[in-house]
Amino acid sequence: MDFTELFMMQKKLDRYIEAKNGLESEPLLERKLMAFQVELAELANETRSFKFWSGKGPSEDEIILEEYVDGIHFLLSVGIEYGLDNEFSIHYPVLNKASENCLVKSFFTVMEDLLTLRKEETKEAYERLFSNYLKIGAELGFGPEDIVRSYEQKNEVNRHRQDEGY
Repeated sequence: MDFTELFMMQKKLDRYIEAKNGLESEPLLERKLMAFQVELAELANETRSFKFWSGKGPSEDEIILEEYVDGIHFLLSVGIEYGLDNEFSIHYPVLNKASENCLVKSFFTVMEDLLTLRKEETKEAYERLFSNYLKIGAELGFGPEDIVRSYEQKNEVNRHRQDEGY
């Protein structure tokens, strides 16, 4: 899966948001890392994979995919902050849909990877985080085409929201 185009789209959106809100000289990395963590939690909530006490199933796939792609937006943005958008190479994993227990473990792995990236600030830590987040997408049954299509749609929504004063 080639992320070059997605990084370019995200960089354009980031610049637009930062200019529109007067944030060009503002350090935003910590906020972007926190935003990713929040999106990860929202994704977990929609999958309901940890809600052993509830008989209610997960949200519809389109809702879960939208939440998943919100995380992709912030991961791309974090990669841009670290200057890794031009030297990023990761392969999309080929996995079967995961059980709820497996998903929970994958969410914890990504949380741990996020904290490691925050401490180490290395390319390897970033790629590990991104790779394990992609693993969650594969475990949810999303293919690369689903993710790219949904990302492109959400990128337009995010730009429109900025135009509307979101």
